[in-house]
Amino acid sequence: MRLSAWAKTQGVSYRTAWEWFKNGTLPVPARQLTTGTILVDVPETPAGRTVVYARVSSHDQKSNLDGQVARCVAFANGRGFSVSETVTEVGSGMNGHRKKLLRLLGDRTVERIVVEHRDRLMRFGAEYVEAALAARGGTLLVVDESELKDDLVQDMISVLTSFCARRYGRRSAKHRAEKAIAVMAAGGLDPVTGVE
Repeated sequence: MRLSAWAKTQGVSYRTAWEWFKNGTLPVPARQLTTGTILVDVPETPAGRTVVYARVSSHDQKSNLDGQVARCVAFANGRGFSVSETVTEVGSGMNGHRKKLLRLLGDRTVERIVVEHRDRLMRFGAEYVEAALAARGGTLLVVDESELKDDLVQDMISVLTSFCARRYGRRSAKHRAEKAIAVMAAGGLDPVTGVE
């Protein structure tokens, strides 16, 4: 398979895939022909599709998606699974209406979903999705089981903004939520856990 076609199936740009090849970090075997064409040797895929899901909370973090995808693809390939699709999304981990994730979860041909951190799939309730996948013979593969605190703070701000919007109106909600987080941090409290 040509490198450009492989990059498209992985959800990364050709330029990114070419950089990976040039740096020797392409997660699959590849070779360059004398004509300059780069061919990717796609390994045999075990039964069922393996899909990488990468998510960031806001558009200013969008540059992190390529890194997430690369680590997840390398993880899957290291376990003998060829990634058939990559799904990237920008949205809160607490949003239960992410269209790309819902489409992915509804696809019965998907056997494995690979995420970098469990909270990349969703902030709360990932265990339910994992159980539903297991019930139909699928699995959730998590590259790194540790939790990301930065996104927890962002999600806490989203929750506080939502509550403030209901109480004080939309115009001042974000300001009041940020002020509440600042007060907690100034008092030595962790904005996520509420303890010192």
